[in-house]
Amino acid sequence: MSQQPQPPPPELETLTGAVTTILREMGEDPAREGLARTPLRVAKAWKFLTSGYEANVEALINDAVFEATADEMVIVRDIEVYSMCEHHLLPFHGRCHVGYLPKGRIIGLSKIPRVVDAFARRLQVQERLTHQIGECLMTALRPHGVAVVIEAVHLCMAMRGVEKQGSKAITSAMLGGFRDDRACRGEFLGLIGRPGP
Repeated sequence: MSQQPQPPPPELETLTGAVTTILREMGEDPAREGLARTPLRVAKAWKFLTSGYEANVEALINDAVFEATADEMVIVRDIEVYSMCEHHLLPFHGRCHVGYLPKGRIIGLSKIPRVVDAFARRLQVQERLTHQIGECLMTALRPHGVAVVIEAVHLCMAMRGVEKQGSKAITSAMLGGFRDDRACRGEFLGLIGRPGP
């Protein structure tokens, strides 16, 4: 005999009920053994995958910005990124590369992936995600420039629609010196392993 699932905590009750409704509309029986706990599991997963809405990005960054005389390019590359496409509610995932040109201020390196996650863990389009990361760092650091490149596979293209499993979307945000200086942009692209301009 299978155990009855525990009721969801109050903050997940509505979302759990919505998942139950979706399962029924798909023709499934949410009470069967394999699905009995699925609505709550999905609700918890969605809360985690969209936790970026609750992230305070300013608080995340402000305790890790330091005065420094560094003036050479700083890059954090190959940051794993996972997000959810707002058009089909399917995942996209890939790599994010972030560079900036310091102007008297630097940021703790571990904060850059945290900024990426704060914006990625929302319903997104890749183009907006790329610019949000860049603009956030421009505001926080006031550097000479910020560059962000994201390469991602979209399951809404791989699993449905055109069903092109090998395709990647590449988006960039080149701000300040990276937009204005072709050589600077080329150096960044070379260092992250992308062809130059």
